[in-house]
Amino acid sequence: MLSTSVAVQPGSLRQQGDRAAKVEVEHLNFYYGRFQALKDVNLTIRERQITALIGPSGCGKSTFLRALNRMNDIIEGTRTEGEVRLDGQDIYDRDVDVVALRRRVGMVFQRPNPFPMSVFENVAYGPRIHGLARGSDLEDLVEESLKRAALWDEVKDKLRDSAFALSGGQQQRLCIGRVLAVGPEVVLMDEPCSALDPLSTLRIEELMHELQQKYPIVIVTHNMQQAARVSQETGFFLHGEMIEFGPSTTIFTDPTDKRTEDYVTGRFG
Repeated sequence: MLSTSVAVQPGSLRQQGDRAAKVEVEHLNFYYGRFQALKDVNLTIRERQITALIGPSGCGKSTFLRALNRMNDIIEGTRTEGEVRLDGQDIYDRDVDVVALRRRVGMVFQRPNPFPMSVFENVAYGPRIHGLARGSDLEDLVEESLKRAALWDEVKDKLRDSAFALSGGQQQRLCIGRVLAVGPEVVLMDEPCSALDPLSTLRIEELMHELQQKYPIVIVTHNMQQAARVSQETGFFLHGEMIEFGPSTTIFTDPTDKRTEDYVTGRFG
């Protein structure tokens, strides 16, 4: 068995079991102009589990994450090939409503990015523009979303205050609550703890474990300890390729590819 510094805590990883596929990626290629950032990536994301994506900077993992809700579309000169199927439908079909897609596949970014408005309005904004709730129903939805983001008790008396008055960790949980408020089916997280202190990081990780009971979560992280703690499956990217994908326990303790072993043991990256 591979000797590695990444600690996989006993009992911390839930077994995959018979989880249904939510997102199926087949032969995905992505180009920034002539540069190919993703090369024939194949991956299945399953219901109610956390999938971690690891690899050195510039390896394509964040590009892959953004491909799952077409956030790369906003970058001029890009091109996507292959299929990304959400519940069996290719999200790159011409008739797909991209706004509706991004509601179904929500994203939490690396740094907290609250809107320049109150705590309440940050969470209410999405449901309001999508016509999901109004009046007292909207107030109830905001409260429920903040509770699910483990933030309600800390902000229930500050709902009319600026979101910028919150700490960094609180702002990130607010952004998670904002995503949850529009009723996503998949939650994407792009290094959500990289700008946070250890205590805030722990709270986000605990929150992820709670949320996975309802949502599949895909997280990009440079922190391999974090990937081992929170995920059930892990994919290792290198130079735009998916080098290895499988149960996190295998990836971190007994990988099949020497490049994966070298990365998780700190020999490069």
